[in-house]
Amino acid sequence: MTERNKMNILDKIVADKRKEVDLKKSIIPLSQYEASALFGRETTSLSHALKQSETGIISEFKRRSPSKAIINQNANVGQVAKGYEKAGVCGMSVLTDIKYFGGSIEDLILARASVQLPLLRKEFIINEYQIIEAKAYGADVILLIAAVLTKQEIKNFSELAKSLGLDVLLEVHNEEELHKSIMPSLDMLGVNNRNLKTFEVSLDTSKSLSQLIPDDFVKVSESGISSIKAIKELKEYGYEGFLIGENFMKTDNPGQSAIDFIQNLK
Repeated sequence: MTERNKMNILDKIVADKRKEVDLKKSIIPLSQYEASALFGRETTSLSHALKQSETGIISEFKRRSPSKAIINQNANVGQVAKGYEKAGVCGMSVLTDIKYFGGSIEDLILARASVQLPLLRKEFIINEYQIIEAKAYGADVILLIAAVLTKQEIKNFSELAKSLGLDVLLEVHNEEELHKSIMPSLDMLGVNNRNLKTFEVSLDTSKSLSQLIPDDFVKVSESGISSIKAIKELKEYGYEGFLIGENFMKTDNPGQSAIDFIQNLK
């Protein structure tokens, strides 16, 4: 991936996402989502699960990514979800972006049919429509990415999510994003250790921002976490949640990888 492509990848994803959402809105009205069997389902709180957990692992289902291309194209989401649940993870993140991550909203509903775990819809949310859709497909948590949203959008989207009983994980990459994002309608603040412009990963991002996150929020560290040592270090900075995807997904049996990892962590 060239430097220029890296610089523009987030803009490209968001531009494509706007087109995708506009297309969906033209054929599926919100009333159809609101009438779905799962829309009235009582959700399970990921932030509560993380507070109660010794390990704080949020495992991820991800087939590919813009930075790594194919990670695991053949994985069965239901089987992986069952493996993760058996491993004792706190929750599962499901990538639903098709073009850049090879995921789909169907992955979310298949995971929901397979496990009782809190499920995070990992998506580039740029419209309230996607939040209603997430609830209708069985999500318990949504991700909001500060880099692509205004402060007002973060407020509107997080308040809508809370009114639907969904937890909100807000992701930041730097101090500026953090300052515009802190508000009472969030449950968790996630620090992404991956620089979106260079795709380089450094746990120092989580460490340096940890002091700036108020204790009212569950702190989650995301990206580049592949060792027990990293988690133990981050726990000293107040982190209670650790999002791990690639480390499990790049193996033939992501569920077993999660079982082994969590046993070692304990």
